[in-house]
Amino acid sequence: MSTTHIRVAIVGGGFAGAALANALLGITNLETHVFESAPEFSERGAAVGLSGNARMALQHILPAARETLARAGAVPINSTRIMLGSGPDAGSLVADFDAEVVPDDKELIVHRASLLRELLAPLSKEHLHSNKKLIKITETDHGMKLTFEDGTISQFDAVIGADGIFGSVRKYVLQDAAESCAASPGGWWDSRVLVPIAKAKAILGEQYFDVPRQYLWAGDGVFVLHDVLENGSMVQGVISGVEKNPPANRKRPLTRDLLAEAFQTWPTGSISKGIIELLLDQPDPQGYSQYEHKSTPTYANSRVCIIGDAAHATTPWQGAGAGQAFEDAVIIGTLLKNISTVDEIDVAFKAYDAVRRPRCQQVIDSSRGTGEIFTGQNEEVAMTLDGLRSALARRWNFLNIDLDVHKKEALDQMKIIGGAK
Repeated sequence: MSTTHIRVAIVGGGFAGAALANALLGITNLETHVFESAPEFSERGAAVGLSGNARMALQHILPAARETLARAGAVPINSTRIMLGSGPDAGSLVADFDAEVVPDDKELIVHRASLLRELLAPLSKEHLHSNKKLIKITETDHGMKLTFEDGTISQFDAVIGADGIFGSVRKYVLQDAAESCAASPGGWWDSRVLVPIAKAKAILGEQYFDVPRQYLWAGDGVFVLHDVLENGSMVQGVISGVEKNPPANRKRPLTRDLLAEAFQTWPTGSISKGIIELLLDQPDPQGYSQYEHKSTPTYANSRVCIIGDAAHATTPWQGAGAGQAFEDAVIIGTLLKNISTVDEIDVAFKAYDAVRRPRCQQVIDSSRGTGEIFTGQNEEVAMTLDGLRSALARRWNFLNIDLDVHKKEALDQMKIIGGAK
């Protein structure tokens, strides 16, 4: 079968966009360009956890995924310990996930900027464009016309929005539904700090760093996380609090009084004291509202689709955001590898929507529920050892899927949709 040269624009150069660009690299009839609105390609935040499904998806995208993660300084986490921070069982161990898992299957913690650097490394510099803020998408007889803020115009056959939770491509895809389906507050704020491991040991306690572990502290109204990254040299600390009145600008200055009030039900001398000290010992500490897409009617509109946070932004409680973006890239790559003309693009994007949207919506809803459990906002779950153990035992099981089966589902959908046209 003869194939047509197809030009693909990826709008957004974060994890989702870079992963997708890698997934499309080996498809000979595709010419892929990545456009980033910022002056340089970057990722916000300190670290990201890559569970089994995220690592598997990355391996489908990059044959040398293991080496890529090693160059990024990914740290295998010996286990993830869930602890109680408040209530009658404060300081007790709720669960120790992955303690018996073999090293190759353990969760990895990696610095966001380092991982993005490695994802961008295989891509042609001539096809990476920074300082390119998209302001308009227009469908023409010749494909999709992209107009950028600097006045330049580019023509592509397909456009894939990976431009984040408030990106412009989502608005094009959803049209009149964009405003009603815009991201909204998820119910919490969070703040992060990155410090050398020696400082974390001195302030939080050396007992938490005998081996690389991730600690999650569940408590009434507030939650604490700390883990190790950058080949064991740095520690990320996170505080998340229940947010009743989200600020319009999505951030709030963090003060000692505000944090003391958030932790008022936690016992004196608990992990809360140390994490507050770490968080406040940085310039202008801020708490940022967690936002999510509560519902999205479609991820695709003709030859334009959205992936990653642009499609399905979620709160971080399920630890699945990056993994879902990588899965998106796997499915888009699989579908575009199996088309030969530009006329098949919209069918491929509809198939992508059919298989990815239900799964991503499940992640969004489950993550919100997990946050409610961790912060004592679920009235049916007691903040006790027995209550949390029962509620959290199988909370992450659905994330693990067979990606080969998922790819086949997408290809089957493309055949069905294509046959119905």
